[in-house]
Amino acid sequence: MTSAFAAQEAVSRTAGQVDALFWFIFGISLFFFLLVEGLLIGFAIRYRRRKGEEAVATSDVKGSFLLEAIWILIPSLVVLAFFLYGYVVFREMRSPLPGASDIQVVARQFLFEFRYPDGRSTVGELRVPVGKPVKLILSSEDVIHSFFLPAFRTKQDMVPGRFTSLWLEPQREGTFEIFCAEYCGVGHSGMRATLHVMPEAGYAAWAAAGSGSGTASPAERGKALAEKSGCLGCHSVDGTAKIGPTFREIYGRRTVLSDGREVAADEEYLRESIVDPGAKIVKGYPNVMPTFKTSLSPDDIADVVVYLKGIGGKEGRK
Repeated sequence: MTSAFAAQEAVSRTAGQVDALFWFIFGISLFFFLLVEGLLIGFAIRYRRRKGEEAVATSDVKGSFLLEAIWILIPSLVVLAFFLYGYVVFREMRSPLPGASDIQVVARQFLFEFRYPDGRSTVGELRVPVGKPVKLILSSEDVIHSFFLPAFRTKQDMVPGRFTSLWLEPQREGTFEIFCAEYCGVGHSGMRATLHVMPEAGYAAWAAAGSGSGTASPAERGKALAEKSGCLGCHSVDGTAKIGPTFREIYGRRTVLSDGREVAADEEYLRESIVDPGAKIVKGYPNVMPTFKTSLSPDDIADVVVYLKGIGGKEGRK
C-alpha cells in the first residue's frame, strides 16, 4: 500500500499495519472534521442576522443530560478505538517472530556499524534476506541517535549506555535508505546507511563468502579501518568539502592550524590526529572529531597512516 504521505511503499508486514492504522485514524478524524465544520458553516448561514431584521434575544438554553452523554461517550469511544488499534500494531512491532536472527547496530558520530553473528561487520550497509525476520539490537557509543527506516515505518532511539531493539521482516527485495532521525552533531545530515534486502540464495552466498582471506596489504587494511571507523563520513578522498579536511594529498601537505601555526602532515602528525585529534586543529574546521586511541590498536593506526599516505599524496604519486 502506497501512502500519499509516505516517500516509499511499505515493504514489510508491520509497515502495512502502520499504514492501515494511519488511514483509520485519518479517515475518522476527517469525518468528524467535515461534520463539525459543515455544521458550523451551516448554522452561521442559517441563523445569521439579515439586513433589516431586528435583533432578537436568544432564549435561555437549558442543560441536556442526553446531549452531554452523547458528546462525551462518542469521542471517548473513538479515542478508545484509536488506542486499542494502535496497541495491537505496537505489540506486533515490538514482538519479533521466533527464529529472528540478531544483528548488532552501533551508532556513533556520524555512522551506523552493523555487526553480524558470524563476526563480520560493515559500515553504512546492512544486508538481510527477504522474507526472514531480523532483530536489530541498537546501541550508541557517544550521543543519542535514532535509527529510522521510512519504508518499514519504524524508528527507534539509540541511547548511550543501554540497548534498544526493533525487528523487521522484509517482504520484497530492494535497496532502502536508513537515516539518523535525532540531531547528533554537525554531521547529522550525512549520517545515513543503506539496507539491502537480498534473495535468500544471494544472501547465503554473501554470508558464505566471509570477511576475506586475511592477506590484505597494510593500505587495504587501513582503508577498511577508515571506512569502518567512519572517517570517510567526515573526510573526503576527492577534495570535496566536508566536516573535516579532505584526505586528498594530505600526506606531506603544509597545514595551517587554528592557532596560526603551520605544520607538515607527516606520519607523526597523522598518527597524532588519530589518537589526539584536538591537539592540532586545522584552521576553519570545528573540533568535533572523537579519539580513536582505544578503538584502534597501534598496528591499526599504522595501517591507516599507510592508507592516508597513498591517497594522492607525495608518496602516492611516486
